[in-house]
Amino acid sequence: MIAAIDLFCGLGGLTFGLAKGGVRVVAGIDLDQHCRFPYEANNEAVFIERDIKTVSASQLRALWGKAGHRLLAGCAPCQPFSTYSRKRGSRANGKWDLVADFGRLVVETGPDFVTMENVPQLVDHDIFGCFLKALKGYHVWHAVVQCTRYGVPQTRKRLVLLASRLGPIALAPPAPIGNHPTVRTAISHLNPLAAGEADPHDPIHSACSLSDLNMRRIQASKAGGSWRDWSEDLVAQCHQGKSGETYPSVYGRMEWDAPAPTITTQSFGYGNGRFGHPEQDRAISLREASLLQTFPESYRFLKEGERVRFSVLGRLIGNAVPVRLGEVIAASFRTHLREHNSHGKRGTHKPNFSKNSA
Repeated sequence: MIAAIDLFCGLGGLTFGLAKGGVRVVAGIDLDQHCRFPYEANNEAVFIERDIKTVSASQLRALWGKAGHRLLAGCAPCQPFSTYSRKRGSRANGKWDLVADFGRLVVETGPDFVTMENVPQLVDHDIFGCFLKALKGYHVWHAVVQCTRYGVPQTRKRLVLLASRLGPIALAPPAPIGNHPTVRTAISHLNPLAAGEADPHDPIHSACSLSDLNMRRIQASKAGGSWRDWSEDLVAQCHQGKSGETYPSVYGRMEWDAPAPTITTQSFGYGNGRFGHPEQDRAISLREASLLQTFPESYRFLKEGERVRFSVLGRLIGNAVPVRLGEVIAASFRTHLREHNSHGKRGTHKPNFSKNSA
């Protein structure tokens, strides 16, 4: 049995996916207090509210206990590595160093397996090279993965890394083209909503209100289109110049029979991307965002009677590792371990250290 610790666990997307894929997660660690309830309400793992910089190797060893095989997993906050942050040259309040702390814990604990998920831009930073050095002695595979190919109904590209002390390892192969989920398969069954309305039977199925101007804009929008479809009086001033022409995806509607765009921390806002509902005159709801992140509809995000706060819950949902991706990662480790045990040797393929794409 593989026992995992999930660093930067958030509200539990990776943990839930790993558990669904057959990996026992013993603990999740995150500094954000808002993660505690959803993490513990949906996962058979303890939530530890702590800054990763203060976590020691002895604490992790105590959590693992006498596990047969130990996995250290983590998705460090990705905002520091985004294109926007890179252009600004910001170290984002020290968050770049969180990847280094992840590497420190790998070196100090020496787990059997390691996995990381992050934005593709991370590979262009020196900190990623330092993290690879921390994996000396491991067989390492990493690639930029198109999540749509793994059952996630959004065009979410993420860097995925798998490492093993036992032998060569790789992520499970993607599904055949044509079997990919869409916006329709993910959210079309939900009750219709108006902007600013919440489903009385599901408080998470709640949509932000729209200003009169944005209501006119979304009514003039078509699925898969953009603000370029509008009459001139609706176009925002920032999009009327040459620089604004490079942002065609904002103020757009999703398409029913295509994947959604990448679900972000602001996906509940119509003007923050192509987050308009395919038919209804509103942005997608928090529930729809969570389903597009492949959380099950039964996932509990709030305590009974707790008020919905879009800024908090939207951030937690957008930052989560899609559950389905976590499940694929778990299956990859289990297959790897099974093959290692059955062969009683390291394997026949050389480890791949290149930046592939899956």
